[in-house]
Amino acid sequence: MTTPSTTPRALVIRTAGTNCDAELVRAFELAGAVPESIHLDALCERPELLESFDLIGFPGGFSYGDDIASGRIKAMHARQHLLPQLHAARDRGVPIIGICNGFQVLVQLGLLPGNTDHPTLALCQNEHGRFIDDWAVMEVNHNSPCVWTQELTSFDDPEVCRFPYAHAEGRLVLEDHYQINPDLVALRYQTNINGSHDRIAGVCDPTGLVFGLMPHPERMLDWNRHPYATRLDAKIKSGPTPGLSIFTSAVRAVQNHGAAV
Repeated sequence: MTTPSTTPRALVIRTAGTNCDAELVRAFELAGAVPESIHLDALCERPELLESFDLIGFPGGFSYGDDIASGRIKAMHARQHLLPQLHAARDRGVPIIGICNGFQVLVQLGLLPGNTDHPTLALCQNEHGRFIDDWAVMEVNHNSPCVWTQELTSFDDPEVCRFPYAHAEGRLVLEDHYQINPDLVALRYQTNINGSHDRIAGVCDPTGLVFGLMPHPERMLDWNRHPYATRLDAKIKSGPTPGLSIFTSAVRAVQNHGAAV
């Protein structure tokens, strides 16, 4: 892990069909980490590479064309070659994020919600059966242990706390009779855009380190990307955007963890 005298290293795991890896690299860089984008095939050949990173990101896009199902092939490769290393990373305190397609991958890997031995949730076709692409107001759970959303709790104004989304299979459903711990629901949509159970937009595991969400914070790193940028108060815009705060929160958590060991 990083120490107070070093800068955290962030790994972005890309593959064929991912198209948000450059944005995720920039998000980690702006947040104060040193990012590196590595192809999944290279990591499968050398899984030990994961040991040298302090943060891990699974970007959005359409990995392997979303053949079979969204994120399925990438998850299968990662499960076969990287799952022990991902578990070890989480156990040593590495924050892991999956955005959109990356969220789908983390769910299929079993890293989310992470408190059972078998899959308890899934990301299915949107309620209306079509691809949706817009902005959504986010409701932040102040009781969540999620290290990625700790700084997001300062954005209480719904006009400010908005993320873009773009997905066809983002409706979160739970296994019959399974009740998710409400503290693990880190983000909700103010208005249910896709039919997700309880308006869930993002969940974390019990450690708070592993976080998956369907909206795209990495696409809103600059205030001029915000749909209401011109009418927001200048004082608000003097700080990081809600999107960037996701990543600065995780970077600071790594730095604090490093300082404590």
